[in-house]
Amino acid sequence: MQISKICQLLSAQIICGEEHATANIERGYSSDLMSDVLTLDTDNLLLITGMCNLQAIRTSEMADIRFIVFVRNKKANDEMLALAKENSLCILESPFTLFKASGILYQAGLKPVY
Repeated sequence: MQISKICQLLSAQIICGEEHATANIERGYSSDLMSDVLTLDTDNLLLITGMCNLQAIRTSEMADIRFIVFVRNKKANDEMLALAKENSLCILESPFTLFKASGILYQAGLKPVY
């Protein structure tokens, strides 16, 4: 599923990494626990989270996750965006809850990690 399609489905905006709008994502993972995210070993993954802080960006970098959707109208700050740009991450912001965003993407065909 293309990032642009994810934006459409989640009423989301790309706030960092607009150049990735045509990238295809195979799987999604929803979590606010970054320790759970670190256990993943999946390529081409979209992280859906309400954990909107530097830890989420650093965890994504360590887990080699290049695509993040912040839900519940959470907004990334300048420090987070600078780190995301430095690591070529694509950051989206959606007004939907974690549950709703996950359900919409699953129903649209995005596969779960497990």
